[in-house]
Amino acid sequence: MFDMRGRVYLIGAGPGDPGLLTLRGAELLAQADVVLYDGLSNIELLKHAPGAQHVCVGKHGQSPIWRQDAIVREILRYVAEGKVVARLKGGDPAIFARTAEEIDPLREAGIPFEVVPGITAAFAAGSYAGIPITHREIASAVALVTGHEEPSKQESALDWYALAKFPGTLVVYMGVTSAETWTKLLIQGGKPPETPVAIVRRCSLPDQLTVRCCLKDVPAQLGSGKMRPPVIVIIGEVARLDESKPQRPMRPLAGKTVLVTRPSDQAESLGAPLRELGATVLYQPAIVISPPSDWIEVDRAITSLDSVDILVFCSQNGVQYFLQRLWDTGRDVRRLARSVIVAVGSKTAAALGQFHLRPDFVPEEFCAESLVETLSSEVAGKRVLILRASRGRDILEDSLRQRGADVQQLVCYRHQDAREVDPHVRSLAETGQIDWVTITSSESAASLSRLFGTSLAKMKIASLSPVTSDSIRRLGLNVAAEASPYTMESLVDSIKKAET
Repeated sequence: MFDMRGRVYLIGAGPGDPGLLTLRGAELLAQADVVLYDGLSNIELLKHAPGAQHVCVGKHGQSPIWRQDAIVREILRYVAEGKVVARLKGGDPAIFARTAEEIDPLREAGIPFEVVPGITAAFAAGSYAGIPITHREIASAVALVTGHEEPSKQESALDWYALAKFPGTLVVYMGVTSAETWTKLLIQGGKPPETPVAIVRRCSLPDQLTVRCCLKDVPAQLGSGKMRPPVIVIIGEVARLDESKPQRPMRPLAGKTVLVTRPSDQAESLGAPLRELGATVLYQPAIVISPPSDWIEVDRAITSLDSVDILVFCSQNGVQYFLQRLWDTGRDVRRLARSVIVAVGSKTAAALGQFHLRPDFVPEEFCAESLVETLSSEVAGKRVLILRASRGRDILEDSLRQRGADVQQLVCYRHQDAREVDPHVRSLAETGQIDWVTITSSESAASLSRLFGTSLAKMKIASLSPVTSDSIRRLGLNVAAEASPYTMESLVDSIKKAET
């Protein structure tokens, strides 16, 4: 008996670039309790389902390929528990994705489901290689062909001799290991050996490779492990077009895998520019951000804001949690009118801007020491309220007190170590397949050391600041790049410079 709350979404992940997921796909991933994803699904898409359980059912790192019947049983098990299941499939679910084998059991069990289309690799490969799959003068039809049929078939369902005479473009999926067979059959069927071909590997991804040749040379290009899947082969006169067009320039971080360890709701601000530079981005929060266990102290501080001379926001999170609580208690930013507002860092200042507040001071360097120097002549005899996380350095409070300020620290949000590592990320870390890890605080450094152990030393470390770097070195680790100034943009730039 199935829980009526359970349902299944079969979502096309697109050809590889995470930006090519449909809006509907992202919307439904956000609703999922469980995501079953295969090896052709970019794991960056899992960020759309941060609260879901993630289960890899295809070869990805060290994960084995699941049998189709095992995948179906897993889907049915989760649905029986009343869970919303997202089945994330590479490309489009309707094209060479064995979707029918998953839909039929759902129909038989009366389980509600929805199929969400995705961009299939054939069309993406043409677009990203600069090849029009159709052309009004030379190709008015397209045939999508698999080079890897179901092994249990008694005989091939494909008539390669008929395909050799097809009046248009042939696009072959999954044809790497069988290239010698199908190219031979096409040529025997009358396809000229000199027919132009474009071989596109990992289309839409930063390390996309496009090789142009002719039909008779395809086995030599694909054989002996020279080119590993995923590969699309475009056959026909259209592959001759645009031959003079150069490939997209290799982006500076192409082929590099970077682990972003910021809290989930802030990770994309670092992940997006890294992807723009060509990196494959993984996400593993080192720190979990959450509201305080109760609001008693925050509410008490809000009621006495009229007596605060200087209000110090130490982070974006402090801005968000404090000002949202101000609003939730029936007040607004007019309560801050008497206070001088200080922001530690440009991002904190930008967060204040979202509440239509401009800070009076932003220190030149985004650290406590610089803030103390900025305020040194302003704080004597003043009441200072510092809005901060549940843990962190006390240097700001101590230094301001030494200069005659009446200082109160107010915890606006909890700052806790993450307790679990995504299994796929752990596997890549243990096997040395992560090139860089970004570390943005001393607390993050300590948390990552506990989460990854000796595997952390297999990655090059990019640190946000000298203080963070000192903490990293005290853990016995090396720092390969350090941001200056201490911003996310500079952190990205430090990795780029280290790689060029």
